[in-house]
Amino acid sequence: MTEKRALGRGLGALIQQTEVQAASTSGELVINIPITNIKTNRYQPRTAFNQEKLNDLVNSIKEKGVVQPVLVRKTQAGGYELIAGERRLRAVKSLGSATIPAIVKNVSDVDMLEISLIENIQREELNAMEEAFAFQKFITDFKFTQDKIAQVLGKDKSTISNTMRLLALPKKIQDHISKGELTMGHAKAILYFSSEMDQMRLATLIIKKGLSVREAEAIASRKSLGERKRETKTDQNILDIAGRLQQKLGTRVKIYHGKKRGKIQIEYYSDDDFNRVLDILMSAKNA
Repeated sequence: MTEKRALGRGLGALIQQTEVQAASTSGELVINIPITNIKTNRYQPRTAFNQEKLNDLVNSIKEKGVVQPVLVRKTQAGGYELIAGERRLRAVKSLGSATIPAIVKNVSDVDMLEISLIENIQREELNAMEEAFAFQKFITDFKFTQDKIAQVLGKDKSTISNTMRLLALPKKIQDHISKGELTMGHAKAILYFSSEMDQMRLATLIIKKGLSVREAEAIASRKSLGERKRETKTDQNILDIAGRLQQKLGTRVKIYHGKKRGKIQIEYYSDDDFNRVLDILMSAKNA
């Protein structure tokens, strides 16, 4: 069996062993690029790739070929960096092809992140944590405000704000959200609590009992009532500062404020995360 027959008539027609050019249906120039010349998108917001959906895409490409070319940009080293289409790239790689049809765009880093995020959001393929981390990249890497993120993505500011609140949750709960074991609605209920211990207890209960969002909210509203009464004694200004620090640093921040002394607790979850937070703090100091 020839390679063309193995990959399907559509893919064989689109992908050749040498770099060639063709006109796409949108009028843009399509270039068949060697897969080995393409590196993945450093701003790819998606971290989890569903294997079942990837297998479906592989079967579709076998039958119909690559219907939509991937988007890439040129690198200074002479290769290409993927902007959008990592699932298509992975699928074509698994089929053993040497090249993939691509449209070359001249875009900046911020545009690359924007395109990647919009494509994934439109396809509804990102989980809530992936969206939260992508929003945080806009803030930390490109100095966006939440208002600007909302404007660029065509979303309400409240949606951006609520999603970014997930970054204040313990890492273990974030992992449960990423795996689909907790929904965005569950996370909102968990955020009723400021105590990490209480948050973990509710998250564990939701997973163990299979609680609905409404059931989780009912439990949280009852149990957090006493906590909220205790928090009225805390200076609201301190809580606001902690919230702004969490947003700026993209991680959980607690402020313990006394009459004469206190402490600020900043959490990190890996060496890379530690260096990321440190870079933000040092750049703020130098500024």
